[in-house]
Amino acid sequence: MTAPLPDDQSDDHVPAGGEPLGDDPPWTPWTPEHVSRCLAGVPVPWCVVGGWALDLFRGEVTREHEDIEIAVPAGRFALVREALATLVFDVVGAGQRWPLDHPAFDVLHQTWALDPSTGAYVLDVFREPHEGDTWVCRRDGAITMPYADVVATTPAGIPYMQPEIVLLFKAKHQRDKDEADFAGVVDLLTPQRRAWLGSALRRVHPDHHWLPSFA
Repeated sequence: MTAPLPDDQSDDHVPAGGEPLGDDPPWTPWTPEHVSRCLAGVPVPWCVVGGWALDLFRGEVTREHEDIEIAVPAGRFALVREALATLVFDVVGAGQRWPLDHPAFDVLHQTWALDPSTGAYVLDVFREPHEGDTWVCRRDGAITMPYADVVATTPAGIPYMQPEIVLLFKAKHQRDKDEADFAGVVDLLTPQRRAWLGSALRRVHPDHHWLPSFA
């Protein structure tokens, strides 16, 4: 299975010296259940993000997922890496990859984990800005939230990012799957979560076509 290339990071300075990922980097993504088992007991407020997070929120798989992404506080990434010591991590961005010890690590937030036994990537780890136990939105540092409010948990104990935050990040790309995710989730949000998303969208994407849903 192949996954999309890394999240658009055109606002960041992309360091030189990266190796092209190619058009079809190999992916055999883990399931959320497998990620949860591997990170059980790790003292980090990690959570599944992206489309998988919205399906965990809905309690059903609504579409195929080409990859799986989790978010972790950047300052605690080392604990996650230690728990996944059998995997090889690359920093990725703009269709390129670098080793973890490259300066790109301090510039780009995505880290792909490769299973050396298969040669395929299995997990995408987002290293997110934070202040202690407070999550900081990488799109607008004025948007913050305690991790206790960012992370929800399924009945099976799988942590996922609250849906309104996931939709805020999905708003940037406006891909078909993002539009479908928005349409399938927005009416399930509580009034408080709808209000948060509307306010955040007005800050980050003030002309976004989703905004009339929050008038």
